[in-house]
Amino acid sequence: MGITGNTVKSVGLLAETLGPGGLHPVSENPAWPSGVADDHSPVEFSAAFEADQPPTVRAIVETSATRPSRSANASAALAALDRLRHRESLDTTRFDAVRDLFLPERLEHDFAFWYSLVFRAGVAPAVKVYFNPEVRGPEAAGGLVREALGRTGFAAGFPVLRDHAVTRPGLDTYSFFALDLLDPRQARVKVYVSHQSAGVTEVTRAAKAAHGVDVDRVPDFCLLTGGRTEAFDGRPLISSYTFLDGDVAAPSGYSLYVPIRDYVADDEEARRRVLQVMAKYGLDPTQFDNALRAVARRPLDEGVGLIAHVSLRMGRPRPGITVYLSSEAYDVASPRPVSLVV
Repeated sequence: MGITGNTVKSVGLLAETLGPGGLHPVSENPAWPSGVADDHSPVEFSAAFEADQPPTVRAIVETSATRPSRSANASAALAALDRLRHRESLDTTRFDAVRDLFLPERLEHDFAFWYSLVFRAGVAPAVKVYFNPEVRGPEAAGGLVREALGRTGFAAGFPVLRDHAVTRPGLDTYSFFALDLLDPRQARVKVYVSHQSAGVTEVTRAAKAAHGVDVDRVPDFCLLTGGRTEAFDGRPLISSYTFLDGDVAAPSGYSLYVPIRDYVADDEEARRRVLQVMAKYGLDPTQFDNALRAVARRPLDEGVGLIAHVSLRMGRPRPGITVYLSSEAYDVASPRPVSLVV
C-alpha cells in the first residue's frame, strides 16, 4: 500500500505528529474531542487510487498535548514541526508566510492545525498541514483565505472561488486551508469549501471554478456515492481547489468529497457504492478491498462510518478516487435500520 516500504520511519512520523497525546490509551475515553473522526480519534486514514499506479496511503493527524487544550495542542503541533523541519527536509516557506493568520494567540475553535502524512511507494513520506479558516471566528474566514492566497502567490484565485463556490451565505463556508511542506515550485495550496444542503447544481457550479476539469462527471459521481439524494442535508458535500505553481487566474485541480457515511445504511452498502465508482473509472477494486481489510475490525454490516468520505479528484496533479477510512479507535456507529436513499 505504499506505507510498507519503510514501516519504522512511517510509524515514527505518525507518532511524532500525534504528539504526547498519542500515548493516551484507546481503552479510555478520548482526552480531547478531536474533529478528525466521528468518534474523536485523532487519526483518519485514506487511500488514493489512480489508473496504473499503486495506491497512496494518507493519514490526517491532530496533535495533542499531555494536558490538551486549544493553545496547548497548537504548541505541541508547532513543536513537532520544529523537530521535523530539518529531519524530514520540510520547506516551511509558505507555512511561515501564513502562520500569523491561522495561529493567533486567541483561538476561536478547537481545530487550528492538523497534519496530513502522505506515503507513496518509492518516495520519502510527504507532510501537509491543514489550517482552520474559522480560527478567528466564522465572519473572518473569507478574509483569512483571501489574504493567505495573496501571500502564497494565488491572489487572483480568490474571486474565482467566491463567485463559483461561496455563493450561498451561511451555507457555503471555508472549511480548510492546506499547504504542502515542499518547495513552492512543487507544492500545492488547497482551499476547501463546505456546501450545506447542496445538490448537484451547486457542486457542478463549484467545479467550474477550476480550469481543465470535466464537470460532467460531478452528477454521476453524486449519484453513485449518494444514491438518489437530491439535497445532501446530512454532513455537507465539500469542494477542494488545488493551486499549483503557474496557476495565475484559477486553480488547476478540483475534488468533490461526499460524506458517504450519512447516505448509506451501513458500511457494506458503502463498500458496494465505492466498488461501483472504482468500476466506473476503471480502477482495480482489489486495491480498495485490501485497504479496507487493513483497517476493518468488524463485519461491515454491523456499523456505519468506517468508510467516511469518497472523493473524486479531477485535473492536476493526480486525478483519481480517494476513500477515507476511520480507525474507529473509540467507538463504532450503529447501522441504520434502512438506507436513507435508494
